Amino acid sequence: MTWDQELDARGLLCPLPVLKARKRLQGMTNGEVLRLIATDPAAVIDVPHFCNEAGHSLLGSSDEGEAQVYLIRKG
Repeated sequence: MTWDQELDARGLLCPLPVLKARKRLQGMTNGEVLRLIATDPAAVIDVPHFCNEAGHSLLGSSDEGEAQVYLIRKG
């Protein structure tokens, strides 16, 4: 899958990965996809919850080494 923007939030702890994703998504057009990379263990819970609450679609998640990668479509 392709994405429009990427946000590297490795090394940031809760709630910073979600806060930075929210800010980045605000500047994007509806339907665009953000690739978020995070190492925060809480992101596994925080990112899906954020997407659900904010009206974005979590297209998928995967592990890349020590990081988790999330694909979020702006709603």
